[in-house]
Amino acid sequence: MQFRPDHPAPHGGPPRKSPRHGPEAARAVEIERTLPTTARDAEIARGLELGLEAADSVVDRTIPTFSRGELPHFAGIPTFMKSPFVEDVRQCGEYDVAILGAPFDGGTTYRPGTRFGPKGIRDISLLYGTYSFELGVDLRESITMCDLGDVFTIPANIEKTFDQITKAVSHVYASGAFPVVLGGDHSIGYPTSRGIAENLDGNLGIIHFDRHVDTQETDLDERMHTTPWFHATDLPNVPPENLVQIGIGGWQAPRPGVAVGRDRGTTIMTVTDCVEMGIEAAAERALEVAWDGADAVWLSFDIDCLDAAFVPGTGWPEPGGFLPREVLKFIQLLCDARPLAGIEVVECSPPYDNAEITSLMATRVIVDALGCLVRSGHLPKGARA
Repeated sequence: MQFRPDHPAPHGGPPRKSPRHGPEAARAVEIERTLPTTARDAEIARGLELGLEAADSVVDRTIPTFSRGELPHFAGIPTFMKSPFVEDVRQCGEYDVAILGAPFDGGTTYRPGTRFGPKGIRDISLLYGTYSFELGVDLRESITMCDLGDVFTIPANIEKTFDQITKAVSHVYASGAFPVVLGGDHSIGYPTSRGIAENLDGNLGIIHFDRHVDTQETDLDERMHTTPWFHATDLPNVPPENLVQIGIGGWQAPRPGVAVGRDRGTTIMTVTDCVEMGIEAAAERALEVAWDGADAVWLSFDIDCLDAAFVPGTGWPEPGGFLPREVLKFIQLLCDARPLAGIEVVECSPPYDNAEITSLMATRVIVDALGCLVRSGHLPKGARA
């Protein structure tokens, strides 16, 4: 549909006025007018101070000699969305959001490569700015973000790696920063949720996007990326009744994991369930389950919940998953409704990716989640009384 300034009236007479923009675009255009530029201006000033003023031939005097900010997108050190790298992790509590990588694929049972997931996500995140037109949010103007780099994982030892990840996530969460974990295979779901749970007096709920149940006790005699939710829901304050799994289906769901979910009383919604009941109703159901008696909810997003056509760069691609628009709507609804304890995005495997589209989708999930948490007053913490 075209939104033209005017068009003929149906029965003659003067032309009837039509809106110039669509409804969402009209709201977005007006919201942009109200957004500050304080952080952008400070970034420019900092760039000129630390990166030297540009050569005399450069007309735009906001440009420094050395890149020290968002522009140009292809330049600079690839932290997540060019957020500042904080080498001293004891300072992470000075930021609203802390990004940390978990470059580990020792829990992979078929196609390795997710140890390169954090790097792939960071690299393509440079393509993005901090402003979302539709959401009406500029992250740079709303919250402070930092990148802590990667957890020191132990390639030959999954249990030591779990302990490292738990300590890292626990440290970030206890600091007051909102943890965003870049995986890594899905075995990290157990130590990440353990890192949150040990800081809570009450229960932790989990919203889990995936095509696979990941609830069997062992796989190949170890705790692998098919087992995180068996062990997470063994923790004393992570009840299986507060685990909701979204997008499960296809030909890669081991029966032992299905049996565990049935016995423990987890909640499963397939892609068809979500589409037929409607994404809004599915999101409402997920929130109801995860938050029932819980003090906090962890969002674990496996990139393979999307149809394999959109995420080739993953270890277990499966046709029939969500469309990007569906899953982004789902994420937005969840994050608008309630605050989260944190988020992880896992199973992004750059060696199998095409034109970085899987890493790009991982980035989009994260920034949409942060944008909606900001839009609804859930970030920064304390923003809403």
